[in-house]
Amino acid sequence: MRRILFAASIAIVAGAMGAGAASAQITRVSSGNFNASAGVITFSEYAGGTENPSYAPAQYGGDPVSAPNVTFGGWFVGQSLSANPGVDCPGAAASACLSGNPSAGLALDGNAPATFITSDGSNPTSPVLSGSPQFDGPISVLFSVDQLAVGFDGGFFNAVGSTGIRAFDRQGNILGTVANLQEGIEFLGLATTDGLARIAGVQLTLVGSEPAGFAIDNLRFGVAGQVVIPGVPEPATWAMFIGGFGLIGAAMRRRPALAQLA
Repeated sequence: MRRILFAASIAIVAGAMGAGAASAQITRVSSGNFNASAGVITFSEYAGGTENPSYAPAQYGGDPVSAPNVTFGGWFVGQSLSANPGVDCPGAAASACLSGNPSAGLALDGNAPATFITSDGSNPTSPVLSGSPQFDGPISVLFSVDQLAVGFDGGFFNAVGSTGIRAFDRQGNILGTVANLQEGIEFLGLATTDGLARIAGVQLTLVGSEPAGFAIDNLRFGVAGQVVIPGVPEPATWAMFIGGFGLIGAAMRRRPALAQLA
């Protein structure tokens, strides 16, 4: 009976972890969830007009061994501009409405319209990164190392729910989307709810009508230890949980032996 209970307990834990691995859901996060050790890119690191900037860890103060290279482009391989923007993105500018899913081995499409650094009088921390055409093109971000959480200041928004940040895993699967909840400049951030680093890339595109267009600034990203998300367990928590069951199992195996000695 004890063996059955122990096996069932392990199965519950394994099932919970397996479920998380199969569908890493997304939760909204704020800039305050990222601590001082998280990566930050402000786009002031390059001159205005720089297209598809690429950042090594040294350029944003990241750890040279563990921090990711971060690159930018219009969209990922496997995607294209929508042939039916009125259906896919009602009311949105056709130049920022995408269709198709990214291919496995997530990669930026070199044939997509470029992103570029530019000034923005509506953003208090200009310069910003814009898609093409200016303030009306998609912006995609690729990380060489999977991240737990990613976010940036988006805007300037003139409509609620007009623009969405989508997260993708390394195989091109969409993990989730977060849309703007207000007008103006808003931090759009997301993280995996299982506490595991699964975000290989994110993308900002229009999902509805946005009169003023959009750009991004102050990109933040991090892994466990760089991001604190209430209610989301860190990998070490799962390890402790499983380790606890291992100790219970060892104790159960010792009890019959002790009984025989008595």
